Amino acid sequence: MQHQETDPSQPSGRPSVTFRAMRLEDIPDVMVIEHESFSLPWTEQAFRSEMTLNHFARYLMMDADGVPAGYAGMWTVVDEAHITNIAVRTAYRGRKLGQRLLCELLDQARELGLERATLEVRVSNRVARNLYTKMGFREVGIRKGYYSDNNEDAVIMWVDLHERTWTDGTTEGCV
Repeated sequence: MQHQETDPSQPSGRPSVTFRAMRLEDIPDVMVIEHESFSLPWTEQAFRSEMTLNHFARYLMMDADGVPAGYAGMWTVVDEAHITNIAVRTAYRGRKLGQRLLCELLDQARELGLERATLEVRVSNRVARNLYTKMGFREVGIRKGYYSDNNEDAVIMWVDLHERTWTDGTTEGCV
């Protein structure tokens, strides 16, 4: 599955974006993004296992102007999506690409017939928490000491995929 978004009216700072299913040969690029993005990165073997052994896992790549710029993953369990990770390369941040990537992932979850999505995010990750809130997620709880590198708590967030409302009150589309 491949989906392309282009907007010629946007300034040159907004790249042409393509979404596609992650492939095993993407893992070296994913590892670069993973190490740029997380203090406790997943291993190459973890991604290989997810892609080859976990039948509930779905991973998405985002290419910007033909270059791997981000990825996202989720587990599909009954009628729920559990977002496992989402990351954008440092060089591509600040261009709303994380929002576009998350929107694509949530749209795929909805197309699969899933009703809700959940994720955990570090309490200290204000940028991500603000994005998730903008995308309609609600903070519903805390997982104490969730992150093993520094014992930081995680905020648990949920969104209803069929009643998703942006913070501006609309229910349509992604930026």
